[in-house]
Amino acid sequence: MTSLKRSLEADPYASNIASKVFVRSTKSGKVQKITRELYLRQDIPCSSRLCISCLKNAPQDASGNVSPFVLSEKPAGTKTFPAGHYLVPDTNALLNGMDLFEQSSGFYDVIILQTVLEELRNRSLPLYNRLIGLTKSEDKRFYVFFNEFRLETYVVREKGETINDRNDRAVRTAVQWYGRHLENAPRSSERAKGCPTIVMLSDDRDNLRRAKAANLSACSLKDYVSGLEDATRLLDMISASQRGQESRASAAEQLYPEYFSMSKMMTGIRAGTLHQGSFNVSPYNYLEGSVRVPTFDKSLLILGRENSNRAVQDDIVVVEILPKAQWKTPSTKIIEEEALNKNENADTDEAEGESVVTEQERRALQEEVKRVHGNNIEGRPQPTARVVGIIKRNWRQYVGHVDSSSSSKVKQSRRQQTVFLIPMDKRVPKIRLRTRQVDELIGKRVLVTIDSWDQDSRYPVGHFVRSLGGLETKEAETEALLLEYDVQYRPFPKGVLDCLPREGHDWRVPSDMSDRRWIGRKDLRDKLICSIDPVGCQDIDDALHARSLPNGNFEIGVHIADVSYFVKPNNAMDTEASMRGTTVYLVDKRIDMLPMLLGTDLCSLKPHVERYAFSTLWEITADAEVVSSSFTKSVIRSREAFSYEQAQLRIDDRAQTDELTQGMRTLLMISKKLRQKRMDAGALNLASPEVRVQTESETSDPVDVKTKELLDTNSLVEEFMLLANISVAGKIYHSFPQTALLRRHAPPPRTNFEELTNQLKVKRDMELRTESSKALADSLDRCVDRKEPFFNTLIRILATRCMMSAEYFCSGTQSYPEFRHYGLASEIYTHFTSPIRRYADLVAHRQLAAAIGYEELDVSLHSKGKLEGVCKNINVRHRNAQMAGRASIEYYVGQALKGQVIDEEGFVMKVFSNGFVVFVPRFGIEGVIRLGDLATPEPEIAFNAEEYVLEVSGSINVRIELYQKVVVRISDIKEESTGKRKIKLELLRR
Repeated sequence: MTSLKRSLEADPYASNIASKVFVRSTKSGKVQKITRELYLRQDIPCSSRLCISCLKNAPQDASGNVSPFVLSEKPAGTKTFPAGHYLVPDTNALLNGMDLFEQSSGFYDVIILQTVLEELRNRSLPLYNRLIGLTKSEDKRFYVFFNEFRLETYVVREKGETINDRNDRAVRTAVQWYGRHLENAPRSSERAKGCPTIVMLSDDRDNLRRAKAANLSACSLKDYVSGLEDATRLLDMISASQRGQESRASAAEQLYPEYFSMSKMMTGIRAGTLHQGSFNVSPYNYLEGSVRVPTFDKSLLILGRENSNRAVQDDIVVVEILPKAQWKTPSTKIIEEEALNKNENADTDEAEGESVVTEQERRALQEEVKRVHGNNIEGRPQPTARVVGIIKRNWRQYVGHVDSSSSSKVKQSRRQQTVFLIPMDKRVPKIRLRTRQVDELIGKRVLVTIDSWDQDSRYPVGHFVRSLGGLETKEAETEALLLEYDVQYRPFPKGVLDCLPREGHDWRVPSDMSDRRWIGRKDLRDKLICSIDPVGCQDIDDALHARSLPNGNFEIGVHIADVSYFVKPNNAMDTEASMRGTTVYLVDKRIDMLPMLLGTDLCSLKPHVERYAFSTLWEITADAEVVSSSFTKSVIRSREAFSYEQAQLRIDDRAQTDELTQGMRTLLMISKKLRQKRMDAGALNLASPEVRVQTESETSDPVDVKTKELLDTNSLVEEFMLLANISVAGKIYHSFPQTALLRRHAPPPRTNFEELTNQLKVKRDMELRTESSKALADSLDRCVDRKEPFFNTLIRILATRCMMSAEYFCSGTQSYPEFRHYGLASEIYTHFTSPIRRYADLVAHRQLAAAIGYEELDVSLHSKGKLEGVCKNINVRHRNAQMAGRASIEYYVGQALKGQVIDEEGFVMKVFSNGFVVFVPRFGIEGVIRLGDLATPEPEIAFNAEEYVLEVSGSINVRIELYQKVVVRISDIKEESTGKRKIKLELLRR
């Protein structure tokens, strides 16, 4: 797009007006001319508390208030700038050192130019969002200066000047103006006689040269950080890609193929010769990746480092199908990078002969190639492909530990060393780091960022961000899993807390029903309402009631916390909640979506206090047929807050005949019939390996692990929450057919079940039918082993892993048949019943309130594009929250077993050619037992892929079969190289 700007010299009488003319082509191929006028001002303040003149002339808001000035009156000094200084980074400085700017030990009083902010948004949206967060922090004092609208700092692009050069000149112009402006401006006090230095930070050599030629104070990130007190630690945080530009040999050998150009990739995708998808690495074999594309029933296999071509887990890649003669079968061997490439030298120079594939990897791959293909479904070769380009890098910050074997054993004071970081996520390759802090980082959990992965480097290169603490310490491991799953766990900012009711915990429902806050609300305080939740639940979202009607039917009510009363659209609290997406439940803590005042008090439907609610009311027959339904804002007063166990005891105690207990029995009776109707319609009864970790109340240390026991009261609550969600989904879709926020569960592709179907046929002569959810549910019911009751649960766990993930979506983006929730066998579904802990439910509340005429729907919820963005974020947040919760349980189970040796029953879930996976129901854990763990020396093997049998002979004779019941010894071991403790399984008997 060409930019033409009218020179100010052309019209001396309009020097405060500039125009931009953009010429662009439309979809139809026509040329369109767009002219935009810029009105240049002189009242945009410098925002320094030193400057009185800007304070007098600063623009005011509607109330006559001036925004508080940001930059300190007495900015910090350094060795180079002892009188104090303000920082003005250019775009390169922010791209290479964003982690530095977020440090609390430095980088205060920073001027972010509009030019730089806009350029950063175009270069990296994640970094832009992080920078916006810094500008909102009152402590860091980051000020956005709109230099493109200030007369003295606006720069006209010169003829023949590139946009990049023009932007660099705009930065230098703003730095020069700030220096002169503060030097000549009246001081705010006699104390502030000195003028702070305006320091431009840049990693662009030409920009630095031009700045110094203009007598501006300018330096590179490295030079600036070297003058700070904490330089040793901070220097490690400069992007390795920037450091590498200075040191990488130009003649280094290219280890990986060059990527296709973007135009070539787009042409190939349109022609169908190339395919786009998300890159996924096998958890059992780091040399095997896959990409699912719509054209093929099965995922495309990506085998080996060269074919994966620098792709990292979750990158959006473009792949090319290899010739059919090169198609392979999925791996049947466990290959772990940490075991295969031990004691690798991280400081190997690529020019000295580093190869893309190590000798150990080459042998492992050759063994796979030699494997004879069977005739079963797993033995048929699958389409195999190679990565030819990256559409989008989904790199994030990674947590791991420094491989001590990769560091020098000789004390080298503060000389920079190259080491490997082993990520917690085994699907991510080792990361090269250059650091001066090797001795301090060994044995610690470390947070790093990947900066680049060039053709001449076998591994990606990154830089240190910070240390989280020692390995195995509860604080470090908990923070590590929160960072790994991108959980927003920082305290709520002041802007969010300012949105809370001023009364705090003293807030009450108005006693006077003529108060305007009662308008549109139904008084349901006379209903015998109770809540049923897990033990210790504080954020009570839902409560229920039931009563008999004169006609023999029942009135059933589900009452949900009215969070939307307290959280208004588009305020700071709503923005924060939409970003967090969901509350995250860990073993020892809860990371709230909303501030605790709302979540555990004002919104929580606690007993014996009046609370605002959003109620769904039905008339239901004794056969669980819904006669009618209605929705209303309400005021309720819960009578009791039961745990599932307490509610079950109350229902089962026949001595209890009060109305509340009778209502609970009615709820249980109706819920069983509702459940049976769902099952008859084809709803799936799946399973997951859920356990509960009991912790010591004061220290949160684990003391025991128990399998979760599900009671009838669990099902009672579940059935009525499902009914409420289905009812609300229908209502909001009827009112807003294009923008209703719904939840769908797509049917799994038939190929997802091929492996499980074949396994059941071969091992148990059982048929798994998948043509519909009803057929699948019925066939799962028939997968029964009378000698082993757990077998059915095991198959349901495996079936769950074959499913697609449910997802939120905007109704206008899918046709109605695609709305169906496969697992629940429901034509339409949403989430409404947990607004304290899920943002999707809060949106559904707002839409339902508008649908019943309680209030107008905010304009943002009429936008399909806006809702698509919301759905995309909360889908990711929901998945991450689930994985973080599971990782927390896994960590605490490991801690509970620390120092113990326990023999326990388990079941073989998967068989490889060099090991097998065992699931232990008692602790909900699964682990790999390798052949090398069975005996020394490693015994001989005979692997029958068709029969899923592994026969071991030699130093030990063992026959392992899929689904076989075994006894394993569970212990914990500490790895010498990392100091990391992990669960170890040993086979005792079969």
